[in-house]
Amino acid sequence: MKLLFDKVVSLCGLLILWPLIGAVCVLIHIKMPGGPVFFFQKRVGKNGKPFTMYKFRSMTISHSGSTVSVAGENRITPLGAVLRKYKLDELPELWNVLIGDMSLVGPRPDVPGYADNLRGEERLILNLKPGITGPASLKYRNEEEILATVDNPIEYNDKVIFPDKVRINLYYYRNYSFIKDIQMIFCTILGKRMIYNNELI
Repeated sequence: MKLLFDKVVSLCGLLILWPLIGAVCVLIHIKMPGGPVFFFQKRVGKNGKPFTMYKFRSMTISHSGSTVSVAGENRITPLGAVLRKYKLDELPELWNVLIGDMSLVGPRPDVPGYADNLRGEERLILNLKPGITGPASLKYRNEEEILATVDNPIEYNDKVIFPDKVRINLYYYRNYSFIKDIQMIFCTILGKRMIYNNELI
């Protein structure tokens, strides 16, 4: 059911949202000239298999920043900040869902460096397809703003946020619910919060 739901909704989403997707493409071309419209990055998928994730480009072309993004960074363009705030930069991931690399709901796909840090039962998370949204994504929907308030964003991400995401994703793996998936999709679209595992996310 989950696979069929992913295919149908991602296809419908691409067909319905193509005017918005086209408008974002034009805006990036105008406001962020000299570079590609799309951003491609290798992420770790189901069973640890790498895949290419598609997003709209939201940063300058030549930057040497880390994989941890912080709100207000110079490498994030003004248009990119708007796209990231409203999650519009993630619309191309519907294509990843359609071709089977991702699911609508699941753990966010990590870059290899972070996925390699999973140990023991934590690696059960890799049995799942990564998702556009999920319980950890909902809890940390303002992750970039949170990281902007700490002295060492990378250390805080590695020691606080990443382990908490692993905890939440393990619970998702062990307590999967299609109804909860639907609820998370609506909460993502509407910017609402929900109770998950007795926790407000």
